[in-house]
Amino acid sequence: MPAVQRPAAPAARIPHSPASLAALARRFAADPGSWERVVRFTAPERFYTRLSVEADHEVWLLTWLPGQGTEIHDHGGSSGAFTVVRGELTEGTFLPGAVTPQRVEPRRLPVGGLRSFGPRYVHEVVNRGTEPAASIHAYAPALTAMSTYRRRADGILVLDRTEEVDR
Repeated sequence: MPAVQRPAAPAARIPHSPASLAALARRFAADPGSWERVVRFTAPERFYTRLSVEADHEVWLLTWLPGQGTEIHDHGGSSGAFTVVRGELTEGTFLPGAVTPQRVEPRRLPVGGLRSFGPRYVHEVVNRGTEPAASIHAYAPALTAMSTYRRRADGILVLDRTEEVDR
């Protein structure tokens, strides 16, 4: 009796790593046609728009007027990467769950500056410059929730709230 031929199972998708998300963010950044036409600068809230969404990742454009920034936040278990395509941003990183006060060393990110991170990353990003800035962000899996944190008077980071991300 001949062997039954079964179709091959589709290859499992390898989850994105911080390095592959960095490459994705760079690829979008290198194609201004994919994002320049949608750049807007708004106040008091920052402008953001999703540029691409796939089954295993998404890509966003965020804009930042001078002084605009995020709260201290995580990405709800998603890994990510971002690169600056206009202006300059400053990032501060934090250790989640640290029980001692944290000293934050801000990192300046000019055009081309890139950060990539795993699912437990906590940071804040601010435009401390005098010119508007824009950045491209890639996340995998797509964002579903973000938690924000606050620093107590003694410097300890504590969870403030968790919110669902608008889809």
